Amino acid sequence: MEDQDFLLFIKKVKEHTSIDLALYKEAQMKRRLTTLRMKRGYDTFVSFFDAMMKNKELFYEFLDRMTINVSEFWRNPNRWELVEQKFVPDMLKKNRRLKVWSAACSTGEEPYTLAMIMAEQGALNEVQLLATDIDDGALEKARKGVYLDRSLRDVPDKYVKKYFRQDQLMYHITDDLKKSVKFQKQNLLVDTFDAGFDLIVCRNVIIYFTEEAKHVLYQKFSKALKPGGLLFVGSTEQIFSPAQYDLEPADTFFYRKKGV
Repeated sequence: MEDQDFLLFIKKVKEHTSIDLALYKEAQMKRRLTTLRMKRGYDTFVSFFDAMMKNKELFYEFLDRMTINVSEFWRNPNRWELVEQKFVPDMLKKNRRLKVWSAACSTGEEPYTLAMIMAEQGALNEVQLLATDIDDGALEKARKGVYLDRSLRDVPDKYVKKYFRQDQLMYHITDDLKKSVKFQKQNLLVDTFDAGFDLIVCRNVIIYFTEEAKHVLYQKFSKALKPGGLLFVGSTEQIFSPAQYDLEPADTFFYRKKGV
């Protein structure tokens, strides 16, 4: 009965929201959502779904739990140093009008990290910087650009001074960075992607998908990249057999689209 209850929940969520929970690893997703359901006092997933459809805040909480909105600026700093010191300067030498996408951007730390790097290169006003996520609540926080000090623990000091305004424990992103990022809602597994990207960053999200869903997503990312473009993934998301997606390793957790 418990399994049937969860399967019906998956079916209802897909019918009403286009979010297909069957494409996520079931054990992890079920455990996470069971904790939320019980915390909110619902005996079954079906009753929890009915409540979600009537209560916007509960629905946003479901999205937040489902998408694991854990993000930091400069997460895994040595990888971002490669973006800052090697990949972006090389790209800008060939083309100043880069097209960059932070996919599953959560609350905005990642696209704002990209914006800081572009600003340091003097290219912020020339670069097209897109950031997308499935969670409206996360996107709203990203647009506000206000963060707790703990989110900044890996940000170089010079960037903290230059791109944030401190207000007690909170740090506000500067207006020029906020204006440079276009935030919009997107379901990676369902929606079509734009094309011609020089750099796509999608980190610490793909790990939650099934192998079949990963395969589809890597194909979509590859098609969205221009020849020579880079895909930057998370530290637990190494792509095995990247050649099947027309990609080749460029460095650890970086993959380059073939064709240049």
